[in-house]
Amino acid sequence: MYQIISKISNELNIASDKVNKVIKLLEVGASIPFIARYRKEITGNLDEVAIKKIRDIYEKLLIIEVKRQNIINYLKNQNILTPVIENELNKAKTLSEIEDIYLPYKPKKKSKATIAKNKGLEPLAEQIFLQNQLNIYALAEKFISLEKEVFSIEEALQGARDIIAEWINENKLVRSSLRNLFFKEAIIHSEIIKDKEKEGDKYKDYFSYKEIIAKTPSYRLLAIYRGEKEGFLKVKIFPPEIKALTIIQDIIIKNHSQSSEQVKIAIKDAYKRLLLPSLETQTRNFYKEKADDEAIKVFSENLKQLLLAPPLGKKRVLAIDPGFKNGCKLVCLNENGVLLYNETIYPHPPQAERKIATAKLKNLVKTYKIDAIAIGNGTASRETENFIKKISFDRDVIAIIVNESGASVYSASAIAREEFPNYDVMVRGAVSIGRRLIDPLAELVKIEPKAIGVGQYQHDVDQNKLQKSLEETVMSCVNAVGVDVNTASKELLTYVSGIGPSIAANIIKYRDDNGPFKSREELKKVPRLGEKVFEQAAGFLKIPNALNPLDNSAVHPESYYIVEKIASDLNCEVKELINNYDMINKIKIEQYIDNQTGLLTLTDILEELKKPGRDPRQSFKVFEFDKNVHTINDIKIGMILPAIITNITAFGVFVDLGIHQDGLVHISKLSDNFVNDPNDVVKINQHVKVKVIDVDVERKRIQLSMKESDLI
Repeated sequence: MYQIISKISNELNIASDKVNKVIKLLEVGASIPFIARYRKEITGNLDEVAIKKIRDIYEKLLIIEVKRQNIINYLKNQNILTPVIENELNKAKTLSEIEDIYLPYKPKKKSKATIAKNKGLEPLAEQIFLQNQLNIYALAEKFISLEKEVFSIEEALQGARDIIAEWINENKLVRSSLRNLFFKEAIIHSEIIKDKEKEGDKYKDYFSYKEIIAKTPSYRLLAIYRGEKEGFLKVKIFPPEIKALTIIQDIIIKNHSQSSEQVKIAIKDAYKRLLLPSLETQTRNFYKEKADDEAIKVFSENLKQLLLAPPLGKKRVLAIDPGFKNGCKLVCLNENGVLLYNETIYPHPPQAERKIATAKLKNLVKTYKIDAIAIGNGTASRETENFIKKISFDRDVIAIIVNESGASVYSASAIAREEFPNYDVMVRGAVSIGRRLIDPLAELVKIEPKAIGVGQYQHDVDQNKLQKSLEETVMSCVNAVGVDVNTASKELLTYVSGIGPSIAANIIKYRDDNGPFKSREELKKVPRLGEKVFEQAAGFLKIPNALNPLDNSAVHPESYYIVEKIASDLNCEVKELINNYDMINKIKIEQYIDNQTGLLTLTDILEELKKPGRDPRQSFKVFEFDKNVHTINDIKIGMILPAIITNITAFGVFVDLGIHQDGLVHISKLSDNFVNDPNDVVKINQHVKVKVIDVDVERKRIQLSMKESDLI
């Protein structure tokens, strides 16, 4: 354990005692958000990113350790383990190194080498491998045996070479040296499979392609692998053969003799038949994992930005799922997203009932005191927006186009059917559009993260890794914002630290049976919500209008005693401290440090008293697309247009221009300065200005620039 902690400490440059404490907290079930927020003294104020890195490296090292011990135990049981082998295994740092050490002792399947050994040719192989000056043909002649089916000198030599080839394949130095060559210099070659040119046209960039795999961007590598998986591309990965053979010969060949010439033949065979396939697979997997990690990182960062998009807040919303032939489905929602009314209007062709639709909308806005109109950004969105903006309502109403990605997935889900069993998918979809304007986080947690569409190649990466990363991203966002326990859905509660689906369902049932929670302490009455879960969850669950104002803050109940002591020392009630900057600024916080609470937590408490329950998300800003742009045919080279960032990839960003096709700003066009990572300069939902530099109407592609020099 000490070695693992030391390795993590060195790799991350974090003190070993901090690493050890984080691991101990994780092992007793503490969540990453909880540790980062409420155990700062223990970790030395490590943030979620650092804690997650510790956890991830720890899990990888544990896998290596388990593999190491399993092999040691196996070799011990087979009476093969020696102090030298055990020492080598204990020194090995990677799974590959451990496998290389184990390979000579691994149970063998039937192979050319085992067949040759069964024919009694191993002594001949040993003599040849020594590479002494001898007449190998005279020696090989002695191994001719009709009984053992060795009928000639050449058959004897071939069998010996087969055995030598296996020894070369099992040589640790050979394997590690070649692995280093593969990882650094291997070239990935892709070519189109015969007669698949037309069918696989979308992969035409890779019909005859080669590049050093170490320099291949993750998105390109995943595209090539996808083309191979779909049966359009043939892919090979290998370094220069002469270089590989030279490396092996430098390790194995001792001199110039008849024996060494036989060994050279065995080297070539070992490389092509054994080493190349094995190391190609390792190289493929290594860079696939690396590409997966990069793609998952991009997806998770995009998802985080989307989930933390500014909420409109508790406003009454009329949401519209727009359409032409089937009309525009609209719903009216109250401040908490509760469905009040639904209707269908037909303002567009072929019906074009604009007067009827106008009258209905004006009446609904008045009747339900609507503050905002949310319009899904699908079919007929711009036409619906223009129609809405021409209506004179009796109150101030803002009209906002909302990204509806994933709304159809939600509307057809079991969650939506459970919530709205008597409504069709169109109504459910419109509700989702409206709710994601009120509170994007609360609504988007109901949708499978992969269905939201803010990543690249999400179906090509390791699905278990992707799922874990996205779920952790959602949990991080939910706990950063906090949850109103009296209005939250089961799905939102599920992501609160320590809770999970079953306890979330119990909270909902308790709330339905007993009415709104009046205090955090009352949470302990929920079945299965014991002390441990309460410790993990309480600080992230908020109760507006609670008798104790701290129940609507991020102050953890375990720290209430400190706030009460502060209030007592100031001769006031706790509620008088809330938002009272003058009084809070008088507090000498150092005097409240004790064995349980340090300065870091006390500082957080003071900040929370100043703005209890503060939402970390930015304020909502109304955005409008160019009024003259409705379809791709309206886009002209040279135009400067308002846009919203919808997706960020390693090669650039996609933006919504208010039409049905997103435009692309290539990474080289994001800034006048060099950009290594698009996330360094833009965020999801960011409002930007872009210049049109190319339009391909036929292929529905729009190339854009955000460079300052182009926008002037």
